[in-house]
Amino acid sequence: MKYEWKKEEKYLYGVKQKIEIIDVPNQKFIMINGEGNPNETDFSDRVSILFTLAYGIKMLFKKMNTNENNSSYTDFTVFPLEGIWEKDSEEYFNKNKLKYTIMIKQPDFITRDIFELAIKNVKAKKPNKLYDEITFDIVEGGKAVQILHIGSFDTETYSFEKMETFIKKEGLLRKFDYHTEIYLNNKNRTLEENLKTILRYSIK
Repeated sequence: MKYEWKKEEKYLYGVKQKIEIIDVPNQKFIMINGEGNPNETDFSDRVSILFTLAYGIKMLFKKMNTNENNSSYTDFTVFPLEGIWEKDSEEYFNKNKLKYTIMIKQPDFITRDIFELAIKNVKAKKPNKLYDEITFDIVEGGKAVQILHIGSFDTETYSFEKMETFIKKEGLLRKFDYHTEIYLNNKNRTLEENLKTILRYSIK
């Protein structure tokens, strides 16, 4: 059986253009940190290496015996790219000073042993020093406010303003200065006006 995140996790990814409060569970991710403008080559290199490993994990899992991996699933769809973004403290927004963690969620049945074997395999096939920067860890969940933004990344400000207004109106507080973005389609294969991005603030 194939695990399809679009079907199994609609509460996380089936987001509408209407602000909602959700409970985000603890989740497993492969992740890599970076700094600077996301339009630069270094960012795309990190995205590429992360997806290479994500598909390496998927292919390794498919080859494993179901009894050995102790799961009713024999395959899964690779999850979308996510990013945690932190601005600098300056008054004016500067993309060159952004700090980020980009990551790809892993199903619950993917273990650290599978991750370590998969990363060993991809390193052997196509060595890259960036593999040494990838980690496998659990990201703690909690309550969050989210909305679906459709369109250019440069117009996300409007959606963030809606979220800020909602948070104040409901008497809530942001838990962190940074925010999460989940990219539901490939920006290289999608018209800018059709891009779908989930924007999320952790709240308390």
